[in-house]
Amino acid sequence: MRRVEERVFLSLGSNLGDREANLLAALRLLDAEGVRLVRQSSWYETEPVGYTEQPPFLNLVVEVRTGLDPLGLLRCAQRVEAALGRVREVRWGPRTADVDVLLYGQRVVRTPELVVPHPRMRERAFVLVPLCEIAPDLVLPDGTPVVALLPAVADQRVQRR
Repeated sequence: MRRVEERVFLSLGSNLGDREANLLAALRLLDAEGVRLVRQSSWYETEPVGYTEQPPFLNLVVEVRTGLDPLGLLRCAQRVEAALGRVREVRWGPRTADVDVLLYGQRVVRTPELVVPHPRMRERAFVLVPLCEIAPDLVLPDGTPVVALLPAVADQRVQRR
């Protein structure tokens, strides 16, 4: 029996090496694991959040379809990060690739490994701006339209490339 594919949104970022090549490689690796790209945002140049003594990030948000369950998708994202040389030394530190699960359909997931919707997405312009670009009518599981979250992050610099 084939699993039903879910509509999922992922945030990808890179600030080490050839950032664009890293993100394109991440998308190829995700596809190889059955995470099918539906829509991709523009590329966005952003300043680091949290640990600021590092290079700027290149970010994008993608809509994908997958038959993986939420934890299976998290493990897939972690394999992709590892394959691209991600090393976790400093929280919010520099990385070749970061793949975060933002939304998994309308599901709410709360496990020790994974929280969906992503717990900090409401605070981050580098997530909300590209998310609104590709899914302006999207509504969070709690009924909040994503576009309603933009004013709260209007002071954060996000440069479209």
